[in-house]
Amino acid sequence: MGENLTLVQAVRDGLRDEMAEDDDVLVMGEDVGKNGGVFRATEGLYDEFGDERVIDTPLAESGIVGTAIGMAAYGLKPVPEIQFSGFMYPGFDQIVSHMARLRTRSRGRFTCPMVLRAPFGGGIRAPEHHSESKEAFYVHEAGLKVAIPSTPHDAKGMLIAAIRDPDPVIFLEPKKIYRAFREEVPDGPYEVELGEAAVRREGSDVSVFTWGAMTRPTLEAAENMADDVDVEVIDLRTLSPLDEETIVESFEKTGRAAIVHEAPRTAGVGAEITATLQEEALLHQEAPIQRVTGFDVPFPLAALEDYYLPEPARIEDGIREAVEF
Repeated sequence: MGENLTLVQAVRDGLRDEMAEDDDVLVMGEDVGKNGGVFRATEGLYDEFGDERVIDTPLAESGIVGTAIGMAAYGLKPVPEIQFSGFMYPGFDQIVSHMARLRTRSRGRFTCPMVLRAPFGGGIRAPEHHSESKEAFYVHEAGLKVAIPSTPHDAKGMLIAAIRDPDPVIFLEPKKIYRAFREEVPDGPYEVELGEAAVRREGSDVSVFTWGAMTRPTLEAAENMADDVDVEVIDLRTLSPLDEETIVESFEKTGRAAIVHEAPRTAGVGAEITATLQEEALLHQEAPIQRVTGFDVPFPLAALEDYYLPEPARIEDGIREAVEF
Protein backbone atom coordinates (compact mmCIF):
# COMPACT_ATOMS: atom_id res chain seq x y z
CA MET A 1 0.00 0.00 0.00
CA GLY A 2 1.10 3.55 -0.60
CA GLU A 3 0.10 7.10 -1.43
CA ASN A 4 0.31 9.19 -4.57
CA LEU A 5 2.90 11.78 -3.57
CA THR A 6 4.82 14.56 -5.24
CA LEU A 7 8.60 14.45 -5.03
CA VAL A 8 8.76 17.00 -2.20
CA GLN A 9 6.05 15.12 -0.28
CA ALA A 10 8.09 11.93 -0.73
CA VAL A 11 11.14 13.69 0.74
CA ARG A 12 9.10 14.69 3.78
CA ASP A 13 7.69 11.15 4.04
CA GLY A 14 11.20 9.73 4.02
CA LEU A 15 12.40 12.12 6.69
CA ARG A 16 9.39 11.40 8.92
CA ASP A 17 9.67 7.61 8.58
CA GLU A 18 13.37 7.58 9.32
CA MET A 19 13.03 9.97 12.28
CA ALA A 20 10.35 7.68 13.69
CA GLU A 21 12.61 4.67 13.10
CA ASP A 22 15.84 6.11 14.54
CA ASP A 23 16.03 8.61 17.43
CA ASP A 24 19.51 9.72 16.28
CA VAL A 25 18.14 11.28 13.08
CA LEU A 26 17.52 15.03 13.28
CA VAL A 27 16.74 17.85 10.86
CA MET A 28 18.26 21.31 10.93
CA GLY A 29 18.39 24.40 8.74
CA GLU A 30 16.90 27.81 8.04
CA ASP A 31 13.11 27.85 8.61
CA VAL A 32 12.85 24.04 8.66
CA GLY A 33 11.03 24.01 12.00
CA LYS A 34 7.88 26.05 12.63
CA ASN A 35 7.78 27.23 9.00
CA GLY A 36 8.27 23.74 7.52
CA GLY A 37 11.04 24.76 5.10
CA VAL A 38 11.09 27.09 2.11
CA PHE A 39 9.55 24.35 -0.09
CA ARG A 40 7.67 22.71 2.82
CA ALA A 41 9.89 19.63 2.72
CA THR A 42 9.92 19.48 6.53
CA GLU A 43 6.32 20.57 7.16
CA GLY A 44 4.81 18.94 10.24
CA LEU A 45 8.06 17.46 11.54
CA TYR A 46 8.49 20.17 14.21
CA ASP A 47 5.08 19.39 15.72
CA GLU A 48 5.73 15.64 15.62
CA PHE A 49 9.34 15.48 16.84
CA GLY A 50 9.91 18.75 18.74
CA ASP A 51 12.60 21.42 18.73
CA GLU A 52 15.45 19.12 19.83
CA ARG A 53 15.18 17.09 16.59
CA VAL A 54 13.88 19.74 14.17
CA ILE A 55 16.17 22.70 14.70
CA ASP A 56 15.77 26.18 13.23
CA THR A 57 19.22 27.67 12.67
CA PRO A 58 20.59 31.16 12.01
CA LEU A 59 21.11 32.18 8.38
CA ALA A 60 24.70 30.86 8.29
CA GLU A 61 25.39 27.98 5.89
CA SER A 62 28.94 27.41 7.10
CA GLY A 63 27.64 27.12 10.65
CA ILE A 64 24.86 24.72 9.62
CA VAL A 65 27.29 22.36 7.84
CA GLY A 66 30.00 22.65 10.51
CA THR A 67 27.57 21.99 13.37
CA ALA A 68 26.15 18.96 11.53
CA ILE A 69 29.66 17.55 11.03
CA GLY A 70 30.28 17.81 14.79
CA MET A 71 26.96 16.11 15.52
CA ALA A 72 27.78 13.30 13.08
CA ALA A 73 31.21 12.76 14.61
CA TYR A 74 29.50 12.55 18.00
CA GLY A 75 27.25 9.75 16.74
CA LEU A 76 24.06 11.48 15.63
CA LYS A 77 22.65 11.39 12.07
CA PRO A 78 21.94 15.00 11.11
CA VAL A 79 20.11 15.90 7.89
CA PRO A 80 20.83 19.61 7.37
CA GLU A 81 18.96 21.53 4.69
CA ILE A 82 20.43 24.37 2.66
CA GLN A 83 17.55 26.44 1.25
CA PHE A 84 19.02 26.48 -2.31
CA SER A 85 22.13 24.66 -3.54
CA GLY A 86 23.52 27.98 -4.77
CA PHE A 87 23.87 28.97 -1.11
CA MET A 88 26.12 26.01 -0.27
CA TYR A 89 29.28 27.94 -1.18
CA PRO A 90 29.72 29.55 2.28
CA GLY A 91 29.73 25.99 3.65
CA PHE A 92 32.05 24.67 0.92
CA ASP A 93 35.14 24.78 3.13
CA GLN A 94 33.35 22.70 5.77
CA ILE A 95 32.17 20.25 3.09
CA VAL A 96 35.51 19.60 1.36
CA SER A 97 37.87 20.16 4.29
CA HIS A 98 35.97 18.23 6.95
CA MET A 99 32.73 16.52 5.89
CA ALA A 100 34.42 14.57 3.07
CA ARG A 101 37.62 13.79 4.96
CA LEU A 102 36.63 12.69 8.46
CA ARG A 103 36.97 8.96 7.76
CA THR A 104 40.30 9.33 5.95
CA ARG A 105 41.72 11.84 8.43
CA SER A 106 40.91 9.63 11.43
CA ARG A 107 42.02 6.43 9.63
CA GLY A 108 38.49 5.07 9.99
CA ARG A 109 38.12 5.88 13.69
CA PHE A 110 35.33 8.36 12.93
CA THR A 111 32.81 8.55 10.11
CA CYS A 112 30.49 11.37 9.13
CA PRO A 113 26.97 9.91 8.79
CA MET A 114 25.17 13.05 7.60
CA VAL A 115 23.02 13.95 4.57
CA LEU A 116 23.29 17.49 3.24
CA ARG A 117 20.02 18.22 1.40
CA ALA A 118 19.45 21.08 -1.01
CA PRO A 119 16.95 22.00 -3.74
CA PHE A 120 18.95 22.44 -6.94
CA GLY A 121 18.66 23.25 -10.64
CA GLY A 122 16.55 25.67 -12.65
CA GLY A 123 13.04 25.83 -13.98
CA ILE A 124 11.11 27.90 -11.43
CA ARG A 125 12.00 31.47 -12.54
CA ALA A 126 14.11 32.10 -9.44
CA PRO A 127 16.65 34.93 -9.00
CA GLU A 128 20.45 34.67 -9.16
CA HIS A 129 22.12 31.84 -7.17
CA HIS A 130 18.82 29.93 -6.92
CA SER A 131 19.00 27.83 -10.12
CA GLU A 132 22.52 26.49 -10.45
CA SER A 133 23.59 22.88 -11.09
CA LYS A 134 26.97 22.44 -9.46
CA GLU A 135 26.85 18.68 -8.93
CA ALA A 136 30.29 18.35 -10.56
CA PHE A 137 31.83 20.27 -7.62
CA TYR A 138 30.82 17.52 -5.24
CA VAL A 139 31.40 14.58 -7.59
CA HIS A 140 35.01 15.72 -7.80
CA GLU A 141 35.47 15.50 -4.02
CA ALA A 142 36.52 12.05 -2.83
CA GLY A 143 34.69 10.99 0.31
CA LEU A 144 31.27 12.29 -0.75
CA LYS A 145 28.40 10.43 -2.33
CA VAL A 146 26.20 12.53 -4.64
CA ALA A 147 22.58 11.49 -5.17
CA ILE A 148 19.90 13.15 -7.36
CA PRO A 149 16.43 11.54 -7.54
CA SER A 150 14.06 12.03 -10.46
CA THR A 151 10.88 10.40 -9.13
CA PRO A 152 8.94 10.49 -5.82
CA HIS A 153 9.52 6.76 -5.27
CA ASP A 154 13.26 7.16 -5.65
CA ALA A 155 13.36 10.39 -3.62
CA LYS A 156 12.04 8.63 -0.51
CA GLY A 157 14.01 5.41 -0.94
CA MET A 158 17.29 7.12 -1.85
CA LEU A 159 16.97 9.59 1.02
CA ILE A 160 16.46 6.79 3.54
CA ALA A 161 19.44 4.91 2.06
CA ALA A 162 21.50 8.09 2.36
CA ILE A 163 20.53 8.62 6.01
CA ARG A 164 21.50 5.02 6.81
CA ASP A 165 24.83 5.34 4.99
CA PRO A 166 27.79 5.61 7.40
CA ASP A 167 29.45 8.23 5.17
CA PRO A 168 28.34 11.70 4.02
CA VAL A 169 25.90 12.16 1.17
CA ILE A 170 25.12 15.30 -0.83
CA PHE A 171 21.40 14.92 -1.68
CA LEU A 172 20.34 17.29 -4.45
CA GLU A 173 16.61 17.61 -5.05
CA PRO A 174 15.50 18.94 -8.49
CA LYS A 175 13.03 21.62 -7.50
CA LYS A 176 11.65 21.98 -11.05
CA ILE A 177 9.88 18.65 -10.47
CA TYR A 178 9.13 19.05 -6.74
CA ARG A 179 5.41 19.23 -7.58
CA ALA A 180 5.38 18.38 -11.30
CA PHE A 181 3.73 14.96 -10.99
CA ARG A 182 2.67 12.31 -8.52
CA GLU A 183 3.66 8.67 -8.12
CA GLU A 184 2.68 5.88 -5.76
CA VAL A 185 5.13 5.77 -2.88
CA PRO A 186 5.10 2.82 -0.45
CA ASP A 187 4.16 3.40 3.17
CA GLY A 188 6.92 2.91 5.71
CA PRO A 189 10.69 3.00 5.27
CA TYR A 190 12.43 1.34 2.31
CA GLU A 191 15.75 1.85 0.55
CA VAL A 192 16.71 2.51 -3.07
CA GLU A 193 20.37 1.56 -3.19
CA LEU A 194 22.80 4.38 -3.91
CA GLY A 195 25.14 3.80 -6.85
CA GLU A 196 22.59 1.97 -9.02
CA ALA A 197 21.25 3.57 -12.21
CA ALA A 198 17.71 2.88 -13.48
CA VAL A 199 16.81 1.96 -17.06
CA ARG A 200 13.76 4.20 -17.57
CA ARG A 201 13.23 3.15 -21.18
CA GLU A 202 14.79 0.23 -23.03
CA GLY A 203 16.03 0.76 -26.60
CA SER A 204 18.49 -0.58 -29.15
CA ASP A 205 19.63 2.35 -31.36
CA VAL A 206 21.19 4.84 -28.93
CA SER A 207 21.80 5.22 -25.17
CA VAL A 208 20.93 8.49 -23.45
CA PHE A 209 22.30 9.10 -19.96
CA THR A 210 20.69 11.72 -17.75
CA TRP A 211 19.55 12.48 -14.18
CA GLY A 212 17.29 14.65 -12.04
CA ALA A 213 14.85 17.03 -13.73
CA MET A 214 16.29 16.27 -17.18
CA THR A 215 14.97 12.70 -17.06
CA ARG A 216 11.41 13.73 -17.98
CA PRO A 217 12.20 15.84 -21.09
CA THR A 218 14.62 13.11 -22.19
CA LEU A 219 11.88 10.49 -21.96
CA GLU A 220 9.55 12.86 -23.84
CA ALA A 221 12.15 13.25 -26.60
CA ALA A 222 12.56 9.47 -26.78
CA GLU A 223 8.80 8.98 -27.18
CA ASN A 224 8.65 11.70 -29.85
CA MET A 225 11.27 9.82 -31.88
CA ALA A 226 9.87 6.35 -31.29
CA ASP A 227 8.64 5.85 -34.88
CA ASP A 228 12.18 5.79 -36.30
CA VAL A 229 14.69 5.69 -33.41
CA ASP A 230 14.67 3.22 -30.51
CA VAL A 231 16.12 5.23 -27.61
CA GLU A 232 17.34 3.73 -24.34
CA VAL A 233 17.13 6.18 -21.42
CA ILE A 234 19.30 5.62 -18.34
CA ASP A 235 18.59 7.68 -15.20
CA LEU A 236 21.89 7.61 -13.34
CA ARG A 237 20.32 8.59 -9.95
CA THR A 238 23.70 8.61 -8.17
CA LEU A 239 26.61 10.54 -9.73
CA SER A 240 29.15 9.41 -7.14
CA PRO A 241 29.64 6.52 -7.13
CA LEU A 242 28.73 6.30 -10.81
CA ASP A 243 27.12 3.09 -12.04
CA GLU A 244 29.75 2.46 -14.72
CA GLU A 245 28.61 -1.13 -15.25
CA THR A 246 25.13 -0.10 -16.42
CA ILE A 247 26.51 2.78 -18.50
CA VAL A 248 29.02 0.61 -20.34
CA GLU A 249 26.59 -2.29 -20.76
CA SER A 250 24.03 -0.02 -22.44
CA PHE A 251 26.64 1.56 -24.71
CA GLU A 252 27.99 -1.82 -25.77
CA LYS A 253 24.44 -2.71 -26.83
CA THR A 254 23.70 0.45 -28.86
CA GLY A 255 27.15 1.76 -29.89
CA ARG A 256 25.87 5.35 -29.77
CA ALA A 257 25.29 7.74 -26.88
CA ALA A 258 24.10 11.16 -25.82
CA ILE A 259 24.32 12.72 -22.37
CA VAL A 260 21.76 15.25 -21.14
CA HIS A 261 22.34 17.54 -18.16
CA GLU A 262 21.42 21.07 -17.24
CA ALA A 263 24.80 21.99 -15.75
CA PRO A 264 27.34 23.86 -17.93
CA ARG A 265 29.03 21.74 -20.58
CA THR A 266 32.72 22.23 -19.78
CA ALA A 267 34.06 19.69 -17.25
CA GLY A 268 30.53 18.62 -16.40
CA VAL A 269 29.67 15.06 -15.38
CA GLY A 270 28.85 14.38 -19.05
CA ALA A 271 32.54 14.76 -19.85
CA GLU A 272 33.40 12.10 -17.25
CA ILE A 273 30.84 9.70 -18.71
CA THR A 274 32.27 10.30 -22.21
CA ALA A 275 35.79 9.55 -20.96
CA THR A 276 34.57 6.39 -19.23
CA LEU A 277 33.00 5.12 -22.46
CA GLN A 278 36.17 5.90 -24.39
CA GLU A 279 38.26 3.94 -21.88
CA GLU A 280 35.92 0.98 -21.36
CA ALA A 281 34.01 0.49 -24.62
CA LEU A 282 35.87 2.22 -27.45
CA LEU A 283 35.63 -0.74 -29.82
CA HIS A 284 31.82 -0.65 -29.59
CA GLN A 285 31.59 3.03 -30.57
CA GLU A 286 29.76 3.80 -33.83
CA ALA A 287 29.56 7.63 -33.61
CA PRO A 288 30.85 10.62 -31.61
CA ILE A 289 29.18 10.91 -28.21
CA GLN A 290 26.87 13.92 -28.01
CA ARG A 291 26.38 16.23 -25.02
CA VAL A 292 23.14 18.21 -24.65
CA THR A 293 23.74 20.56 -21.73
CA GLY A 294 23.38 23.99 -20.24
CA PHE A 295 25.82 26.66 -21.44
CA ASP A 296 29.13 27.88 -20.02
CA VAL A 297 27.60 31.03 -18.58
CA PRO A 298 26.05 31.96 -15.23
CA PHE A 299 22.50 30.61 -15.05
CA PRO A 300 20.32 33.27 -16.74
CA LEU A 301 17.37 35.07 -15.25
CA ALA A 302 13.80 34.16 -16.15
CA ALA A 303 13.61 35.52 -19.72
CA LEU A 304 16.31 33.14 -21.00
CA GLU A 305 15.73 30.21 -18.67
CA ASP A 306 13.80 28.12 -21.21
CA TYR A 307 16.58 28.63 -23.77
CA TYR A 308 19.28 27.58 -21.29
CA LEU A 309 17.68 24.34 -20.09
CA PRO A 310 17.71 21.35 -22.47
CA GLU A 311 14.15 20.76 -23.65
CA PRO A 312 12.79 17.87 -25.78
CA ALA A 313 13.45 19.47 -29.21
CA ARG A 314 17.12 20.19 -28.38
CA ILE A 315 17.51 16.73 -26.86
CA GLU A 316 16.05 15.18 -30.03
CA ASP A 317 18.58 17.11 -32.13
CA GLY A 318 21.44 15.73 -30.01
CA ILE A 319 20.17 12.18 -30.25
CA ARG A 320 19.82 12.46 -34.05
CA GLU A 321 23.41 13.72 -34.28
CA ALA A 322 24.51 10.46 -32.63
CA VAL A 323 22.19 8.25 -34.68
CA GLU A 324 22.73 9.79 -38.12
CA PHE A 325 26.53 10.09 -38.01
